[in-house]
Amino acid sequence: MDLINDYRDERLILALSSLIKKESVKPLNIMEICGGHTHSIMKFGLSDLVGDNINFIHGPGCPVCVIPKQKIDEACKLASMPNTIFCTLADMLRVPGSNTSLQKLRASGCDIRALYSPLDCIKISQQNADKNVIFFAIGFETTTPMSANVIKQTLNLGIKNLFFHINHVRVPEPVMAIMDDKDVRIDAFLGPSHVSVITGYKIYEQIAQKYKKPIAVSGFEPLDVMAGVLNLVRQQNANTHEVFNEYDRIVTRDGNLKAQGLIDEFFVQSDFVWRGLGKIAKSGYELKDEYDGINAKKVFDCDVVSKGESKACICGEILRAKAKPYDCKVFAKACTPQNPIGSCMVSGEGACAAYYKYGKKEVIW
Repeated sequence: MDLINDYRDERLILALSSLIKKESVKPLNIMEICGGHTHSIMKFGLSDLVGDNINFIHGPGCPVCVIPKQKIDEACKLASMPNTIFCTLADMLRVPGSNTSLQKLRASGCDIRALYSPLDCIKISQQNADKNVIFFAIGFETTTPMSANVIKQTLNLGIKNLFFHINHVRVPEPVMAIMDDKDVRIDAFLGPSHVSVITGYKIYEQIAQKYKKPIAVSGFEPLDVMAGVLNLVRQQNANTHEVFNEYDRIVTRDGNLKAQGLIDEFFVQSDFVWRGLGKIAKSGYELKDEYDGINAKKVFDCDVVSKGESKACICGEILRAKAKPYDCKVFAKACTPQNPIGSCMVSGEGACAAYYKYGKKEVIW
C-alpha cells in the first residue's frame, strides 16, 4: 500500500463525498483540533466536498500558534545572552515578541539555530563546550517524548552545558476549556492522529462522555479526513458520542507506553498560559524538580515584561473557535507570511497560513 497516494484516491474520496452529502441532514460544526487537519482541509478543498451542512471550526492544535508572547520574550532574552547558542524549531523564529523576534536577533548576530531534530542539540553542545546551549522545546504530546529522550541522553553523556526551556502542552485540557465556554458551538471533533499514536485514543473518551460530543481520530490525508467526517455525521444521526478510531492502522486505545514512560520520567503536568485561552490548569508539562540543574527557566534569568497582543490580530479568537481567518481585518493585507502580525500566520500549521496559502485554490477532485 502507498500510504500517500492511496489515501488520495479520487474515486474513494468522491464516493465518501457523496455519502456525506446524502447522510448529512442537519448542521454539524466540526472542530479539527490540529492545524494539520486545517491545512489538509484547505489544501484539498474538502470543505466543498462535504456539503453545506458541515462547518469546519479551527482548534488550538498548532504548537507555535499557542505560545504566548511572554514565552517569545523569554526566548529572545535567553537568545540575547552572551556566550549562548539558542536552539528551537524553525517556525518559532518568526513569531513576533513584544519588541523583536528570534529571526531579527539572529540577523543582528545572535547564535540562534533552527533544528530539524532536537537530537541535534547533543552534537551542538558537544562541539561548543565553552558555550551554553539552550533548547526551547515546544509541541504537543507528539514531540514531548523526543525532548525527554534528548534530556535522557544529555544526562547519560554527562553533558553540562545543555539546558531546556520546556513549553510542551497537552490536547485534552484546552479542548475542555473551549467547550466550557457557553458561546462556543461545537458539535463534534476531528482528533489528531499523530498525538494519538503517543497517547492512545483513550485521552478523548473523557471529552466525548462529559460533553456528549462524538470524536473521530483521523489521519491527515484527505481520505482519512473524509472517513472521519462521515463517521461524525453518522454519529450525529444516531445521537451517539463515541470515540471513533479512523487511524487504526497505527493508533491504539492505550498508545505508545514506552513514549508515555519517557514523559513521566522527566516531566510533570503543570499550568500553562495559552495564547488566546489564558492559563489552563495542568495543560502543559514542566521538568521535574530533580532536573533543576538543566532547567533554563531556573538556571537563567527569564523575567520579562511583555506588551499586550496586537489589537488588529484575532489569532486568540481563532484559537478559541470564535473566528476564522477571513474575519480578521488585517488578514492577507498588513498580515502575511512574510510580515506576520500574529502566530497563526507564522506557523506551518497555523489556520491563517492555511487560508493564505490555499484559500483561493479550486477543488482538485
